[in-house]
Amino acid sequence: MSEADTIMEDTQKEENITPEELVIKKKQEWIKQFRLKFCVREEFEITKNMIYPDGSLNQDYFRPPKGLKKEEARKWTDVERGLLIQGIEKFGIGHFGEMSKEYLPKWSTNDLRVKSIRLIGRQNLQMYRGWKGNEQDIAREYEANKEIGLKYGSWKQGVLIYDDDGNVEKALIEYHKKI
Repeated sequence: MSEADTIMEDTQKEENITPEELVIKKKQEWIKQFRLKFCVREEFEITKNMIYPDGSLNQDYFRPPKGLKKEEARKWTDVERGLLIQGIEKFGIGHFGEMSKEYLPKWSTNDLRVKSIRLIGRQNLQMYRGWKGNEQDIAREYEANKEIGLKYGSWKQGVLIYDDDGNVEKALIEYHKKI
């Protein structure tokens, strides 16, 4: 039996803790010992402040410095919406990198993907991969997706999501056969 185990069992007797609590305390002690052994490296001065001498974390070390420059809040404007529509017309859904480079460099490809999801009203854009459409086409797709979503109770937060029964997928396949 190790010294740590003996200390833990003595602690259990003194504090009258349950076996489950003892297991947790043992794990916490193991973690502290692990940190002491591997976290502080003499060759890296910065690591000396990461943990306290008992192995517990120094939470202040991990907090961002005060006065850290906050990211500027950006608002999605009608002009940017129009540029996204131009990007969809020119490059097609899924080519968000090209759209970002040419029309909306301040917006990441993921930002544009999310904006496209909102614009078309469909959570999953797979069926639209490469699809090109103008503002009227996009509005038509949005309305069709909304109609299907409302019909099957799958219109959530302004987008169509799939249902477990497969009704939405069947309706989408039918809709896309028509157009």
